[in-house]
Amino acid sequence: MLALLPNESAMAVSSPGGDPDQLFKAGRFAKADQAYARLLRQNPADAHSLAQRGRIALLSNRFEQAERFLTEAVRLAPGDAFAKQQLADCHIRQDDLPPAVPLLRATGKQTDAAFADQYASVTGAPYRLQGAQEARLPFVSVDPLPCVRASVNGAEPQTFLIDTGATLALSTATAEQAGLRAVSTSVTHPAGQTLTTYHGVMRSFGLDDITLGTVPVVWYNLRMPTLPDGTQPAGVIGTTLLYHFIATMDYARQELVLRRKTAAQARRVRAEAARRGADRLPLWVAADHVPCTLGSVNDYGPRVASVDTGGMGLGIMMTEENAERAGVEIDYDNPQNPGGMPAYPITPARINLGRAVGRNVPGVVGPWPWLDLFGFDTVGNFTHEFLRSRAITFDYAGMNLYVTV
Repeated sequence: MLALLPNESAMAVSSPGGDPDQLFKAGRFAKADQAYARLLRQNPADAHSLAQRGRIALLSNRFEQAERFLTEAVRLAPGDAFAKQQLADCHIRQDDLPPAVPLLRATGKQTDAAFADQYASVTGAPYRLQGAQEARLPFVSVDPLPCVRASVNGAEPQTFLIDTGATLALSTATAEQAGLRAVSTSVTHPAGQTLTTYHGVMRSFGLDDITLGTVPVVWYNLRMPTLPDGTQPAGVIGTTLLYHFIATMDYARQELVLRRKTAAQARRVRAEAARRGADRLPLWVAADHVPCTLGSVNDYGPRVASVDTGGMGLGIMMTEENAERAGVEIDYDNPQNPGGMPAYPITPARINLGRAVGRNVPGVVGPWPWLDLFGFDTVGNFTHEFLRSRAITFDYAGMNLYVTV
């Protein structure tokens, strides 16, 4: 049976009162939106409330509403760099790049400026879809992460990791082999490293029977996990590509299924999910590319949870605070150091997305920057070991997430 879990009524959380900022931080998006709307009835020029209503709409890809609120917020508060980033992302997610360029250039951030130069270099419509209505790409392997074969600029297919917590990215070697030219660079410092990212545009990206034309892409020398055959991945297929489709990571059948975002395909996905006993959950996109839904750890939840599938060897990642709230024992005697930050093992008795339940799934707690990144708290990140026996569908047409039990 297909179970619909409403965004608000299912969230068994203590009320943070009527403060819309606190409601948003707690992940109670509909209640926060209503509270911001009340403030705007009292003061229609409240730029913060406008920006937040736009931010909430953007989480659910309600683009027309998001654009309206964010445009007005930027007009009233032209110095609000974050509202400009949100408005730029609203255009980018719709493959409408020209309006995003001046917004990104106006934030004062070097990474935004690099993306602005990249998008300004795109000629014609980006992500032009050609080929079949549906593509099924068999997994080359499931561990350390699912991998499929894809083709850059019409060359022989190579092996790419799938990671919903990532964007579409290539290794530097793959980019050089494909003859890609960097139109801009940016420098970041993940986990204490200094990482130079190169920004350019692929002529095409082939995924079995579907090809995308004119695809913005980045490449870098960030270390990636070694594949079972001893080779290195050619790159990563992340959410900035996957959200152009209704995308199913079917671990059980070991395939990635990409369907065009049409009404017919959405109906087909929903019917298939019902046949497989999958729950239907809400889907939000945070921080421009991280999928989120509702999840629980033990009896803590349902609350907003991220679904970054790239946690190798892990099923759940939590902060210490939320692990303690959920009654999860933390093994402080065996510290780990994933990605250059301190972390400690956990094994919650039960974690679940809807009726999909994992018991004693390995995980870690650490100082994950999700609150700063998303602006709202999350119960945790549900990832590889929890998902590896299931099929999970990211329906970016209807903004639903389906998880087989």
